[in-house]
Amino acid sequence: MKKSSLVAIGVFIIAVLYFLYIKGYIFANFESVTPRQAYEMIQNDPNVVILDVRTPEEYAQGHIEGAKLVPVQNLDRYLGEGKLEGYKRKKLLVYCRSGVRSVTASRKLADHAFQPYNVKGGINAWRSERLPTTR
Repeated sequence: MKKSSLVAIGVFIIAVLYFLYIKGYIFANFESVTPRQAYEMIQNDPNVVILDVRTPEEYAQGHIEGAKLVPVQNLDRYLGEGKLEGYKRKKLLVYCRSGVRSVTASRKLADHAFQPYNVKGGINAWRSERLPTTR
């Protein structure tokens, strides 16, 4: 096999692993739930807090009722300032638009001893399930 073919195969494997990692399919230190499972948790578990990690502009276009806005780009600051400490004993449902930023946020939250649950597919999947949102 030619060296260029081996390099191409190596690059492909790295790309696949990277995709699986950013989607939270591998090396995840948190649990992922479907939008329907998240909705059931919200309805039946008073120990759930919903974190929307999108931008304020995205949040204003519609969000899950009761969601707290914590943009992922501000998460490190929120953690450093202790603004989320009151949620340490809660189950944190974390979502974004499509499920990538929420994976990043869930990893950080788990690293800081929180109990995050990533909502697979984000608000897009939530809306596809025709689950309620508010403005």
